[in-house]
Amino acid sequence: MEKEVFVAWEDRYSVGIPSIDEQHKELLVLTNKLYDACRDGEEKARAYFKEVIRGAVDYVQFHFTSEERIMERINFPELATHKVQHTSFVKQVLEEVKSFESGKSFVPNNFVRFLRDWILTHIALSDIKYAEYLQALKKQGALQSLIK
Repeated sequence: MEKEVFVAWEDRYSVGIPSIDEQHKELLVLTNKLYDACRDGEEKARAYFKEVIRGAVDYVQFHFTSEERIMERINFPELATHKVQHTSFVKQVLEEVKSFESGKSFVPNNFVRFLRDWILTHIALSDIKYAEYLQALKKQGALQSLIK
């Protein structure tokens, strides 16, 4: 029996920047790993969550820094708004982690769904804006192979 995938990468999620697309794929891999743990019962989900969430938070921050550097280099006009979205997401995740670690009510399934929905919505609505801005600059010849 084939293993169910909670969220699969689709080309429609691509922002056209290979390094960022790879990072987005990794975020989905992390989400799927947490989902798999949830399917194996709450005890396993809690143990796995505790093991991987700090690494996941570090990866999210690495990814957000990568995106923000690109936006800075191209003078993306909505950079400040985008940074606020990133900061808000990290804060919300860290609050969930703190609740989990202090023994407060925590439902891994709900958290995994929140991750999936936030990541996909953010890519589709926010990340695509700076990707389109970058592509427009490239078409105008304003960039010399800035993003590989």
